[in-house]
Amino acid sequence: MKATPHFSVLLQESVDALVTNPNGIYVDGTFGRGGHSRAILNQLGSEGRLIAFDKDPDAVTVGEALAQEDERFTIVHDSFAQLEQLKELLPELSGSRIDGVLLDLGVSSPQLDVAERGFSFMQNGPLDMRMDNSKGQTAAEWINTAEEGEIIFVLREYGEERFARRMARAVLAEREKTPFETTAHFAKVITEANPRWEKGKNPATRAFQAVRIYINRELADLELALTGGLTLLDSGGRFVVISFHSLEDRMVKRFFREQSRGKQFPAGLPITEDMLNKTAKTIGKAIKAGDGELDQNIRSRSAVLRIAEKL
Repeated sequence: MKATPHFSVLLQESVDALVTNPNGIYVDGTFGRGGHSRAILNQLGSEGRLIAFDKDPDAVTVGEALAQEDERFTIVHDSFAQLEQLKELLPELSGSRIDGVLLDLGVSSPQLDVAERGFSFMQNGPLDMRMDNSKGQTAAEWINTAEEGEIIFVLREYGEERFARRMARAVLAEREKTPFETTAHFAKVITEANPRWEKGKNPATRAFQAVRIYINRELADLELALTGGLTLLDSGGRFVVISFHSLEDRMVKRFFREQSRGKQFPAGLPITEDMLNKTAKTIGKAIKAGDGELDQNIRSRSAVLRIAEKL
């Protein structure tokens, strides 16, 4: 099936917050189909430069085409977890200041809409879910071999699924008869094991989210990207993050808050501002998509944009 067009969520808001120096060096940690990257390049001058990361080989192919069009742009086929190693990956950047890092944590529309990628419970396809489908364990391989306790943990921890135990038992019982190979098979078993559906939400939503996060190490990679990205930034550099579910947003909010608070000391101690060793400050409040964007792209309804600046 042909993918529907990909809408870059909170596009102008995120790029306006990110680009403070038109001739600076910026990083787009999640290239996707290049919506944010192209908007950033449009705001950069002739001396500006943009480096993008993506795990998805299809996204990298699009990025390589953009690099041929614009010499200011470079694509790296790797996870944004490697942000801190950027200057090792691209030695020509050694000694250079990095003016901004953008992370758009959403799954791209082509990944969701192309059945062969196995991300969607709405279309039948191979139960894959790997963002980098050139390597690693597929969702089917994990679901067909994982212990019951591990499945319960993943569904509960990454999907916040209250019926995780019931679903895990259903999965184990089913795979004894027929191993899981397709998204439709997995969605059917999960749906039948869900005794109470949330209004307006597919009963398989949380389980699919949980398995996708686990297979792609999304939260572990995000933790590395947050620390690595802040380390990479020069003083005054902007860190802009768009998250799409509560687990991600809590991590980002907590990280930015901790960096802006600095080191914590027991109450009552005489502490100076310098002793707190603050590393960043938050810029404004969290931003959500407006009505105009929601009319164009309903997937943006859960997006939250947060901004921090390196001190």
